[in-house]
Order: sequence, then structure tokens, then C-alpha cells
Amino acid sequence: MKKNKYFVVIMLLCSWSFTSFTFAQSVNKVGTSGATFLRIPVGAQAIGMGSAYVSMMNDPSALFWNPAATASIKENTLLVDHALWLPGIYFDFIGITIPLADFGTTGLSLGIMHTNDMEITTPDQPMGTGEMFNASSFVVGVSYSRNLTDRFSIGGTFKYIRETIYNDYASAIGFDVGTLFQTPFAGIRLGASISNFGTKIQMTGEDLFIPAVISNQQGTNQSITARLNTDAFDLPLIMRVGISDEIIKNDDVRVTVAMDGVSPNDNAQSVNLGCELGFLKDKFQVRGGYKDLFLPNNEATFTFGTSIHEIDLIGGVLITFDYAYQNFIHLGSSNRFTLQLKI
Repeated sequence: MKKNKYFVVIMLLCSWSFTSFTFAQSVNKVGTSGATFLRIPVGAQAIGMGSAYVSMMNDPSALFWNPAATASIKENTLLVDHALWLPGIYFDFIGITIPLADFGTTGLSLGIMHTNDMEITTPDQPMGTGEMFNASSFVVGVSYSRNLTDRFSIGGTFKYIRETIYNDYASAIGFDVGTLFQTPFAGIRLGASISNFGTKIQMTGEDLFIPAVISNQQGTNQSITARLNTDAFDLPLIMRVGISDEIIKNDDVRVTVAMDGVSPNDNAQSVNLGCELGFLKDKFQVRGGYKDLFLPNNEATFTFGTSIHEIDLIGGVLITFDYAYQNFIHLGSSNRFTLQLKI
């Protein structure tokens, strides 16, 4: 049985790696979607594992990666995630999961991205007008998941999305759906999810109105207002398929490896790889990974992280602290901090 288990893992890894590498060489549509903040990964544990997380099932960050994985969470759980994502851009995420016994698990999530204030410039005042503006985006999600069998779960999320820049805004609705299968081979899980299937998003607002001067034989009318027409963009649709395996698990140590194949609608296909080691009865964990393998002009590279897992500091409340570091080739690095409470 053990030999068959590793044969299955090796075959899946080889086939997904070959498929992703082949697709990554094809023509892609980089920069053709809106609301791209929906691509920002959530949770220090996931980021530390190189975003290879669609088949993992540990915490409410699954509300972002694969809502089906929340069906395995047995306690009321709160997750708070904070990051200086890129220079001048901040990202925060709050996720709550509430198990309903035999009725499944519900979840609520909120993701917010915002920038520092920036000075307004014009052709007449290129050094600035003295006025300031910023940009922000948020997504609110309501999720539900359920175990259909003792090995198979499904889940979905309904989302409202809104982006704002100065006096203009855009909104859309989206859906996520996911599945998770715990195979008969001990420790091997298969996960799949589709994120951000929904309506197009299009900017509107008072900053798009401009004065229009129309002349005819009777004279000139300078009081007419015209509106600039903006394009509507698809949401960043992402399909993820992943596998994870606890290759070692005993009282002293746990070693989990994971791999995700990622297929977005606005870029080439890629592969994420991750590994996590748990020590001291899984109370201390370290992890590392590599993001966007095989992606042309890849900006993200290696990641690593650590956590102190489920420490009982307050009577009956288990607290987990996670930290992750993500390196970028041209944009420096990002530090991620996550706090999780289980009640």
C-alpha cells in the first residue's frame, strides 16, 4: 500500500508539472482583468508554503483558497491577516468560520487593500495641486461548506467587490467554488477551486465627466458635459488544482509537501511548491516554498515562514501566530503577519 501511495504521488506531480510547463509557453492575456487585488494571497501559512494551499485545511484562510476546506474546521475560528504588500500598498483580511454540526460550516470574510495618500498632479501643475487622493478596494464574502462523505467536501462563496480611486468607483459580484478529497492513501489530499467567477467590473464616477464645447451655425454651447467611457473588465478568474501529502507524521515530527497548478485568465499557467515541518507535537512549525514556477517573467520567487501553533494563553482559547516572508525580484519583499483564535 505504501509503495502504491508514493507511485500515485509521483505520477500526479510529474503530470501536473509537465502540463503547467507546456501551457505556460502559450499566449497569455497579461493585464486584461480588473480588481486584481483579488489575486493577493491570504494567510502567512499559505504564503510561507509558496501559495501551494488549495488542498490544505487548517484555518479560515481557506475562505480565500478553497471554501470546501473549511468543512474540516470544528471550532469557531477567527483569522486576522495584515501585510505591507508592496511599497505604499497595504492589505488586510479577516475571516471567521462557524461550524454548524451536521449542517456544515459557514464563513464570513473581508479583504481590504488601500494605498498611501498621493498628491494630485495636472498638466498645468505637474508638481502637485496641494490636493491628495488615494485608492482602495474591498471584497466581502459569505461562504458555506459541507462534508458530503467522510472524505469529500464541497464549498462555495458569494462575494461583493468594490474598487475606488478618488471620486470614481467600480463594483461587481463574484463566486468561488471548491472541492476537497482526502484519498484512501493516508495523508494525501486533492483539492480544486475556481475563484472570482462573476460579472465584469467597470469604473464610473464624477471624475469621468468633462466639459464639452459644441459649435454649430447658431453659435457655441459651452455648458454641455460629456462623460468619458471606460472599458469593462473581467474579474481575475483563477483555477487551482493541488495535492498535498504528509510524508512523515509521528509524535516527534510532521512533514507535509504540497503542489498547486494555477491557471488564471490573465496570465500564463504556473506551479506553486511548498513544504511544512511541524515539531514539538506540532506546536512549532517552519515552512518554505517557491511561487509561480514556470511563469514567464516571474516576479515572485522563494518564500518562508514560521508559526507558534495553537497555544493556550487564555483559558480555552487556542492562539496561533504566523509569520511569512515573500521575496520579489524587482519590488523588494513583503512581510505577512497572521493571528488566529480558536474558541
